[in-house]
Amino acid sequence: MRRTTFHRASLAVASLLLLAGCGSQSGGGDKGSGTVSAKPTPTPTATSTPTPSASGSAAGCTPLTSELTAADSGRTFCLAKDGAFRVTLTGSEQRPWKKITAAGDTAALKEINYGIMLRGGDAGAAYQAMAAGTVTLSSTRPLCAEPTASGQVSCKGIQEWQVTVRVE
Repeated sequence: MRRTTFHRASLAVASLLLLAGCGSQSGGGDKGSGTVSAKPTPTPTATSTPTPSASGSAAGCTPLTSELTAADSGRTFCLAKDGAFRVTLTGSEQRPWKKITAAGDTAALKEINYGIMLRGGDAGAAYQAMAAGTVTLSSTRPLCAEPTASGQVSCKGIQEWQVTVRVE
């Protein structure tokens, strides 16, 4: 019993010393001010300042180069008039992407020949910028494969893909 009390007391003292040391820093020179703040110090980054896109607009969108994929979901892109791009969503026969649809100023983008044969489950489209406007492209696919035998579990979840394209 006495030995357990000694270990508990030692552990409590060690914890207090460790906690007392947190939040303070000693030293000087070129390594900092010698104190630690609970608030992070803002550091400049290359992306902290809006940069103009290829068409000269301010930030809020990323210049669209040539291809969009599932990883681009939720983003906004800028495209100059007469620019073109592809959308490639890689799926599987068990979890196929639906046809990519456009909503908004649909006259801003014209669907053109994709030029590549797709595998089963993939979705693809190619567009050319025709006029100024904003278009939302979207598609969906099931989160889970459909059961292939009785007694297997299925889910009703849907994975959504959506990007906004601003033609300027």
